[in-house]
Amino acid sequence: MAKSIQSENSPQTISLQDKIDLRFMVDAQGQRRHAMEGFDPKFADFVEYILKITHEIWEEKAIGKLYDYYANTVQIHTSDGTIHGREAVMAATIATLAAYPDRRLYGDEVIWSGDDVKGFYSSHRLTHTGTNRGWSLYGPPTGRKISYRAIADCFCKRNMVIEEWLVRDELTLVRQLRLDPIATAKEHARRAAESAAQTPVIGDVERGIGQLPPSIISASETFEPENFIRRALHEIWNWRLLNTVRHYFAETIHLESASMRRLSGHNDYQAYVLSLLAPFPDLALTVEHFCALGDDASGYRTATRWRMRGTHTGYGIYGEPTGQRINILGVSHHLIQDGKIQQEWTLFDEFALLKQLHRPV
Repeated sequence: MAKSIQSENSPQTISLQDKIDLRFMVDAQGQRRHAMEGFDPKFADFVEYILKITHEIWEEKAIGKLYDYYANTVQIHTSDGTIHGREAVMAATIATLAAYPDRRLYGDEVIWSGDDVKGFYSSHRLTHTGTNRGWSLYGPPTGRKISYRAIADCFCKRNMVIEEWLVRDELTLVRQLRLDPIATAKEHARRAAESAAQTPVIGDVERGIGQLPPSIISASETFEPENFIRRALHEIWNWRLLNTVRHYFAETIHLESASMRRLSGHNDYQAYVLSLLAPFPDLALTVEHFCALGDDASGYRTATRWRMRGTHTGYGIYGEPTGQRINILGVSHHLIQDGKIQQEWTLFDEFALLKQLHRPV
């Protein structure tokens, strides 16, 4: 059975998958409550705030609640660019609900940090489902059912989302609509190029400086989850020390990644890294934000937002090299227990990556 939180004004529930461990959301007295100065009193804690506002806006279709929960100057960052302002968010929400009127958003995990003074930060992993019964940016209704994952990172203060970083598994959606991914990516890239105001100036992708190797991240004296995750990502992706997979990951590591990738074990994980390094030999991964819940005894659940940059000069899963530069936003959730990563959930928008590869020259 899935755990659930009852919505105050509706018999519907917000689904929390069984994989969530509620120990990471409680205080020493076992009460799920935070100081919530400036937030609507109906929210007992920040986790409930994130889950309930998602439910109200998307499932109850109280779209106008965006005026209550999103700042007028909100920015939503994606791999395709940044959406500015609440009205733009409202327009996008209406368009999506018109395309998928029975849309459901199932919460898989909320990892958070902060407080009501400096602001809360959340990383919300969720699953989208629905049926394409209306027009969307991909064309007329197909009648196809869709189910794909997303991760939304939000900075919130005084009942408002101030800034958001959104990653969706858009390539899975495109495939479920039975569209050709490459042809669709080329068409959308062409439209974007026609509306672009200018061509960006592009320099080198930086993993080191000049011909020097990447910098070194030293291990902390005691176990710190942020230091551990930063070192793991840096050594594997930037140093190309794939042998350290065995140091950072449990032998039974299970990974769920973009476009429905699922794999287990050290060898599969190394092959996964190589599949992304081969097309982008200069690929660099930069960590932009980190937060964690837990302790040494029970383990840690961590959320890391990162950016991947590289140049498509190698052969591999994306076909003939195009010479195009990619700049992709991604988020990884990790479960750390017994000093190693036991599970990983990573998401990046692979359809946005395809669009960047197939920009008109």
